[in-house]
Amino acid sequence: MALILHGLRNKNAYKALIAAEYTGVDVKMAENFEMGVSNKTLEFVKMNPLGKVPVLVTPDGPVFESNAIARYVSHLKSDNPLNGSSLIDYAHIEQWIDFATLEVDVHVLAWFRPRIGRALYIKPAEEASIAALKRALEALNKHLASATFLVGHSVTLADIVLTCNLLIGFTQLMTKDFTSEFPHVERYFWTLVNQPNFQKVIGEVKQSLAIPPVQSTKGPAQVKESAKPKAKEEPKKEAKKAEKEAHEPKAKEVAEEEEEAPKPKPKNPLDLLPPSPMVLDDWKRLYSNTKTNFREVAIKGFWDMYDPEGYSLWFCDYKYNDENTVSFVTMNKVGGFLQRMDLARKYAFGKMLVIGSNPPYKVKGLWLFRGQEIPKFVLDEVYDMELYEWRKADLADEEQKERVNQMIEDQEPFEGEALLDAKCFK
Repeated sequence: MALILHGLRNKNAYKALIAAEYTGVDVKMAENFEMGVSNKTLEFVKMNPLGKVPVLVTPDGPVFESNAIARYVSHLKSDNPLNGSSLIDYAHIEQWIDFATLEVDVHVLAWFRPRIGRALYIKPAEEASIAALKRALEALNKHLASATFLVGHSVTLADIVLTCNLLIGFTQLMTKDFTSEFPHVERYFWTLVNQPNFQKVIGEVKQSLAIPPVQSTKGPAQVKESAKPKAKEEPKKEAKKAEKEAHEPKAKEVAEEEEEAPKPKPKNPLDLLPPSPMVLDDWKRLYSNTKTNFREVAIKGFWDMYDPEGYSLWFCDYKYNDENTVSFVTMNKVGGFLQRMDLARKYAFGKMLVIGSNPPYKVKGLWLFRGQEIPKFVLDEVYDMELYEWRKADLADEEQKERVNQMIEDQEPFEGEALLDAKCFK
């Protein structure tokens, strides 16, 4: 009896379908599924209250979330090579699945969705996503320099998830010029998508030749009339004409670029705030360069610089600490959050602490933001923000002020518990 997968036939469905090919399980896509209609029915919402896809219907009940579905399918066969041959193999497979999700998929989608009109296009946010993706690909490239597959010597579930998460990047965004910086990643991706079980599901894969333009309602651009030589330049007309003809293709490209160029975007609202005597880069340098007597030098320097009118301090607490049962996964989660905060680097400083000797681990943070509120563009663009409870520090309260000091300093123990990790955003 086939298992039925509800949703669209895309990279998230491919994970389960490819895993099924390797496992020898029959998984079929639901017939006549219509996004926006089928997933809004009462029957579907009972399977996934969020109405999201994909959802796999099994004899034991529905399973949603693409990685969980792929895991379920792979475990339908005992001793499945997809899941490794030892406990450490299994841990490494899970490690790379988290990497594929938090370090690759998140940034690929953050780059792609605004380009196709599925999210607001903000150039600094795109640049931050591309930079974060490149860091991930650099790390992956180093790992693959001496490995054909992520774990061991054959395809595992980690390879299936990562390849599917790279698919939009390779086919829609990352041209050859982009991926040539990561030759081992290139070799890995093309090796995987050309495996028979991948090809059965995905088919032929071709690399993107260009990055899709940001959607625009403007029509085709034309060379402006004003670009023609003026009458007073008549003596140089022949020379100008020859030069123009020599550079005609380039001139046309420039004209089209000018015509298609978007109107200058308004300045970030934070840049329009009254000038502050606190220079954030000065504080970041002091923090980075203070190696001894941290309280006497860095902490004192912070309060000497701090401008309560131009900046505000915020505490954050992760809402779902009971899920933080694996140390490296918890630390990766925090690392991914800090990468996605890149778009706010000009306006923020942050400390994130992972607390506890044993699971579940607690995640707490301290953030310094320009202005009196958390910047709106951060709330809009960094989805992690909603995973934390935020409260503004009341510096009239000496206990809260001391808590700020301890978090900047990475004081241990912190609130009676050991620090597992401390990360700084600067």
